[in-house]
Parts: sequence; structure tokens; C-alpha cells
Amino acid sequence: MKSLTEELWFDVPTRRAFINITPQVETLVQKSGVAEGLCLVNAMHITASVFINDDESGLHADYERWLEELAPHEPVDHYRHNDTGEDNADAHLKRQVMGREVVVAITKGRLHFGPWEQIFYGEFDGRRRKRLLVKIIGE
Repeated sequence: MKSLTEELWFDVPTRRAFINITPQVETLVQKSGVAEGLCLVNAMHITASVFINDDESGLHADYERWLEELAPHEPVDHYRHNDTGEDNADAHLKRQVMGREVVVAITKGRLHFGPWEQIFYGEFDGRRRKRLLVKIIGE
């Protein structure tokens, strides 16, 4: 059994962003030498997410609008969590909807995706350094 554990770090200058991390994860799969196995990618912060979908700007704009309708950032005093001095309660809720992690099969040394699938890091409370974990296991 082979395994590889790596962390990817992000410094997102805006509050929210969607970043396609597929190329970085593919590089790690190659580095691992795993031909048949699994790749776990998970956000290590409770205001960020990892998800799989299409890399299409209209869809990303739709996500942005939809998430803001579900959990608007303002008014910040609308959320009990923000009573602690934070202003990121909406980011916690957005992360809950978008998810913490994804697992992708590795087949013949490559991520085994369906059509159009890509892996994204979703940032909902940026402007500080955050990380995510990539764990690859297999033969």
C-alpha cells in the first residue's frame, strides 16, 4: 500500500472565492505513484469547503448568488455566532451547504472523473492563510 499526505495552502485576498484545485491534486496523484486507489481532499477550516462541479463561470456566479440568498453576510448582527466578535457566521453556514471534503477514485494513475468534473476549494471567509489536506492511498 502506498500513501501520500500533503497540505495545500491558500491566501485568498477576498472574502469569497472558488478556486479550481484539480491541477494541484493531479500533480499529487502523480507524485504518489498510486495507480489504483482513492484521493481524499478536505478543507481544514470551518469556513471553507471542497466540492466537485463544473468549471463554468456562470455556475460559479449562480453559486455566489444562491449562497448569499441562503446565508447573507449582512446584517452581521442577525447571527448569534457573531456575538463573539466574529463577522463570519454566514461563512460557517455556506461551508455546511457546500461540504467539507470529496473523495475521488484513482484509476490507472489518474483521477477518475465524470464529464466536466473538477475539484474546487470554496473560500467563504478569506483574507487569511488557510489549508486543505490531500490524502492519497492505494497500490
